[in-house]
Amino acid sequence: MKSHYFDIIVLGGGPAAAATALGMQRLGYSVGLVTQPRPFAALEGISQRVIEGLKGAGLEGSLEGLPPESPRQVSWNGQTNAANYETLVDRTRFDRAIVNQLRSAGVAVYPGRAEAVTEKLDGWSVVCKGVAPAFLSGRFLVEARGRSAPASGIERFKGPDTLSLLHYWHGPVCQPFSAVESFEDGWAWMAVGGNGCRYLQLTLDNKQTPIPAKRDLPRFCVSKILGLEQSARFIENSTPTDQVHARTSASVLHEQVVGERWIRIGDAAMAVDPLSGNGIFQALSSALVAPAVINTLLVDPQAVVMAKRFYQQRTQQLFYRFARIGRDFYQMESRWQDRDFWRTRAIWPDRQQAHADPQPGCWQIEPHPVVDRDRIRVADVLVTPDQPLGVWRLQGIELAPVMRVLADHPQPSLKDASVRLENLLGLDRQQAVQVCRWLHTQRLLS
Repeated sequence: MKSHYFDIIVLGGGPAAAATALGMQRLGYSVGLVTQPRPFAALEGISQRVIEGLKGAGLEGSLEGLPPESPRQVSWNGQTNAANYETLVDRTRFDRAIVNQLRSAGVAVYPGRAEAVTEKLDGWSVVCKGVAPAFLSGRFLVEARGRSAPASGIERFKGPDTLSLLHYWHGPVCQPFSAVESFEDGWAWMAVGGNGCRYLQLTLDNKQTPIPAKRDLPRFCVSKILGLEQSARFIENSTPTDQVHARTSASVLHEQVVGERWIRIGDAAMAVDPLSGNGIFQALSSALVAPAVINTLLVDPQAVVMAKRFYQQRTQQLFYRFARIGRDFYQMESRWQDRDFWRTRAIWPDRQQAHADPQPGCWQIEPHPVVDRDRIRVADVLVTPDQPLGVWRLQGIELAPVMRVLADHPQPSLKDASVRLENLLGLDRQQAVQVCRWLHTQRLLS
């Protein structure tokens, strides 16, 4: 078994793992990444926001060959909306494209399963079991194996027990489309890819809904889909297979997501209900800041506590925001609020608003940790009820100086405010107008 040393060892090969690996490599660190193929076929719907996030993370290569957007219908609370679109991604092909891009960028990729992950006095060691077994050692460990990542003894805050059943169908080739529909004991996502393969995903509460034995799961899934309004187009001239993949999909937040020589990112740090449709986006949100956090932990001993607190608080805030958005969507389905599935999710995780209502004049300038290129440092930020951790910059413009200038002349008009920013801060006309418009939408400017 060959031995290899790296500054950074990354476990996992999804978008979050890849974005972090590329980010660390750009900072001059050597990176070794251990990953194994997804054990089941899957189709995933992603939004334009996710595509832009992948580009921002340097993962343009993973987007090559993506199909165009396709229509998605949503049937919820007895109403159907056909205004949405999403891009249906073959995850096997997508994950393979990510790995290929990593290799092209010079990241050392080790196909296989990570075993015997051990922390030592001088770093970490990992045994990679695969076609070419290898022994990796390194200074810092990135845990990015998604929901399947071991908890490693860390306490977790979990949402209602949720199970997703992915059932495969075969049918004729047609234009891709997808649909979401609620039903008495859960909700379904139906998607047809460009090759005619069909994917039915049922999301249920595995404690409140009797789930049959494995051999009976295909029949169970068929019985559920036949009662759905959106199923007619999905099952037309199609045949169900005997393949059903079951996986947990409950919301999970690890109470500790970073240490001095390790960090959890993506779904390994926090995973939200699949209803949000933001899986890749929220995973990238942690990966985009992870390189700056890791670099700070490695090169600035005096900033270790600050960097850890920054990442911990940011992860928790994102988790609760996504969880509350999902809760609000569950509350919109009023037909079955007496059923356990809906009643439980309509009040979890709490009763706080997902987004605090903007309050005129309710803002402060406070020092908070921020991502400044390759480090975490303290800067003055704009703190509002909806942004308790603060907003440092808007399109590269620091907001603290903006608010101080505008505070000298309360209640300026949009035009007067933009002129003041041009004259006193040297912003150009477009920058000043954009900042003022954003402040107006936040009710921070009249």
